[in-house]
Amino acid sequence: MKKVGIVGGGIIGLCSAYYLAKEGYEVAVFDESAMEDGCSYGNAGMIVPSHIIPLAQPGMIAQGMKWMFDSQSPFYVKPRLNTDLLKWGLQFYKHANKSHVERAMPALRDLSLLSKELYQDFAKENNSFFYEEKGLLMLYRTDKVEEEMYHEGKEAERLGLEVNYLSRREVEALETGTKTDVIGGVHYKSDAHLYPQKFMKFIKEELVRLKVEVHQHTTVKDFVFEGNKIAKIGTSKGTFAVDEVVLAAGSWSPSLAKKLNIGISILPGKGYSFTLKDRSQKPSIPSILCEGKVAVTPMNNDIRFGGTMEITHTGDTKINENRLRGIVTSINDFYPDMQIEMPKAEETWFGFRPCTPSGMPIITKDKKIVNLTLATGHAMMGLSLAPATGKIVTEIIAGKTTSVDTKMFQI
Repeated sequence: MKKVGIVGGGIIGLCSAYYLAKEGYEVAVFDESAMEDGCSYGNAGMIVPSHIIPLAQPGMIAQGMKWMFDSQSPFYVKPRLNTDLLKWGLQFYKHANKSHVERAMPALRDLSLLSKELYQDFAKENNSFFYEEKGLLMLYRTDKVEEEMYHEGKEAERLGLEVNYLSRREVEALETGTKTDVIGGVHYKSDAHLYPQKFMKFIKEELVRLKVEVHQHTTVKDFVFEGNKIAKIGTSKGTFAVDEVVLAAGSWSPSLAKKLNIGISILPGKGYSFTLKDRSQKPSIPSILCEGKVAVTPMNNDIRFGGTMEITHTGDTKINENRLRGIVTSINDFYPDMQIEMPKAEETWFGFRPCTPSGMPIITKDKKIVNLTLATGHAMMGLSLAPATGKIVTEIIAGKTTSVDTKMFQI
């Protein structure tokens, strides 16, 4: 039986482990953390086929330049003299064009719809993670953003997604959980959501059932080669022989890739979230508050708010209160009856989303190392795309035709 070593115990690594184990591989997962607090846990829990336009898109450079000087803005690049940042910025600039977006949209749609199907399969088996299909509301308060959202909705419709355009009154009729102060909204019927912590618990229990070895608090230090193959993974807890390796370490992938003499351009996009428990008055439909790019997700009896994208580095572990204040201000603007206060530091979660300059995830066999598969760079879409990524990783390793075309997911 072939042994697969997966470096990274976030949702991408665990979904890869699940499908590989189902395929009959002997699987071991290595993660230096306790695997209880990464992006897989604090994210907005949205499964979003609607998100077909990558971060690298026309207009994003000009918008990003404006936002860069506002510490409460939704997107912020922390200025610093750093070659990785300069290279990433140059590549981002090259990708922010119409032809890249045209090619990216169907690829992201197909990956997302496959993921949603696989989540439906999980939920049929055991919906302990509160999977629901209520769609996603894009809410807005200005004419300018209404125009942008209408245009994005039309692109999604062109690609076969079901979209409704709502007036202020229609939003109020649909969102009965709390009052909204908006001029309208776009309702993507294709989207779904779940409770991330509960899903992580579910998938870990599945891995125990499938006899996957999970090595927490285990740092990957080096790789032992035999020719152009990785023969062993050297860790802080010993050396493990492998036949195949999956690199799924999110924002930490570039530093591990360096040990393999591979250059991966990924920068961490720091995001924040906080969860209010047992709220009787709360929005009932997952929403994005467009002007502030704030995600709002009902999770059973709780409600989670998340937002901001701060391109930074993994050593940046301070909570930036201005960024958080921007989220809270948006919530109170859109939901005037909620009266949300600034969360305390201990109630605030932050995590690093792995952002590629193309805005596309990397899901591919390495060109030089014959038994290495890369599965990283999913930015804000890690949870949304994880089951599909895990299935494709398994198909790549098994030498099967992949369920969706992966040419847009190369390095």
